[in-house]
This record gives sequence, C-alpha cells and structure tokens, in this order.
Amino acid sequence: MARSKRSVDWGFPRWRGYEAGREAQTVRLCDRHGCEEPGDCPAPKSPNSPERWYFCQAHAAEYNKGWDYFAGLDKEEAAARAASENSTNAGYQQSAHYGWTGSGDGSRSKDEINALDVLDLEYDVDFATIKKAWRNKAKVVHPDVKPGDEEAAKEFHKLQLAYEVLRAAEERRTWQGYPEG
Repeated sequence: MARSKRSVDWGFPRWRGYEAGREAQTVRLCDRHGCEEPGDCPAPKSPNSPERWYFCQAHAAEYNKGWDYFAGLDKEEAAARAASENSTNAGYQQSAHYGWTGSGDGSRSKDEINALDVLDLEYDVDFATIKKAWRNKAKVVHPDVKPGDEEAAKEFHKLQLAYEVLRAAEERRTWQGYPEG
C-alpha cells in the first residue's frame, strides 16, 4: 500500500517551524530619544507628508494629544477643510434625531460654542444668562438705536443669529426632557 503525501501540519497550530533560520528579528525602536520600547505606531511628521515617526503607544498618545489638524492653515482654509470633512461624515449626523442618546454631560455643539463666543459667554451658562447678554448687546447695536450704521446692522444680525442657534438648542434640550440649567 502506498503511503500518502499529506502534510503533518493541519492548519493552525503549525507543527513545523515557520522558517528554517533562527536568527534574531530586527525591531524598530521608538523614535523618541531614550525610549527602548518597540516603535509600532506611525505618526506623521507634518500635515500631508508621507514621512512618519514611529512611536511606542505611550509616546504616540502624547504626540497625538498635541496634534493640531488645522496647523498652518488660515481661517478660510481651515473652515473649508472642516466643511469637507463634515460633508464626508454627514452620514453620522443622520442619527441625531435619536434624542435619548444625548451625552448628558452638558456639552454643546460647535455652532452653540461659536454662538456663545459671539455673545462673549462661557460655555456652561444657563439660558437666562444667554438671553440677558443677548438683550444687553442687541440694545447697543439695534438698527433703531443706530439708524444707517452698516457695521451696527451687521453686528445686530450676527447677535440675532447667535441667539437663534442657542434658543433652538435650548428648545431641543427642554423638548427631550433634559432639565433646564
């Protein structure tokens, strides 16, 4: 009877060696000076550059914490890049109508933060403070107070838009059952 030519390694685990040699494998060390850990986490040296640093996990986390995605861009370019990023990620915004999944930590959206910056307010203020600050600022630049002043009209329009964003956000919060304040 002829002997079969089947292999003795039946998949995983292999019963034979992977390689014939037993020489040491080279391991790339972390690029941070003085670190002896393996550098297996690539990090870009500069935006849009193919060159990479290779850090260990601890130094990669430290590097990423200080990374500014919009470094070197002026305000318009940064806004354009943010808009293009949001347009590709718009599918994630579709689930925003599930209000019960709110964070509950009082965090605000980017639009709300921008509106609070227009009103020169902190990010954790209640709506009564927002309304009071809006009224005080709007009284100064209202078109009835300063008729014919284009700068005042633009400032009033900006304040009005900021208030509308914050009012709509407050209505969403109270409609979803979140406590006021």
